[in-house]
Amino acid sequence: MWDLEKPFGIFEMHPTSHDLSSQTRQAVCGILQAQLVDAIDLSSHLKQAHWTMRGPNFIGLHTLLDTLYTQVSDQADMVAERIAALGGQAEGTVDVSAKDSRLPRYPLNIVSPSDHIETLSRSLAAYGKTAREGINASSDAGDEGTADLFTEIVRAADKSLWLIEAHKPVA
Repeated sequence: MWDLEKPFGIFEMHPTSHDLSSQTRQAVCGILQAQLVDAIDLSSHLKQAHWTMRGPNFIGLHTLLDTLYTQVSDQADMVAERIAALGGQAEGTVDVSAKDSRLPRYPLNIVSPSDHIETLSRSLAAYGKTAREGINASSDAGDEGTADLFTEIVRAADKSLWLIEAHKPVA
């Protein structure tokens, strides 16, 4: 869980008239930064599957992956903008994401829809889990606005997981 006394990352905070304390904003920016790198990583997982998938149901999955990519990219933007609104500096480069992502690594050698569905299911489940943790951590830090942003991400992640897993064969 989160240690609010030792926030994720070290952030230079910009001056702001925001009413949350500097300590709260610093802690919440760390929580948001962790989700930002996960969102950037997840968006790359979705594109990797989109580009390399071959086989049955290709076009439907290809289109779904584009939709989910746009959704996750929009979430990354919301998270980064929340960091900025709190006076933080978002770190959204690919190298930061590769170093700090909490998602499982995406295998680069898979092509079948079933392998991509299994792998994306794990990625989306992990992303939803980290966002759920962000709800509680933001709330514990005293920022219900950020907790609400995480709630929005959780709802979308859960729906995305459902849409991906709906492509699994019925037993």
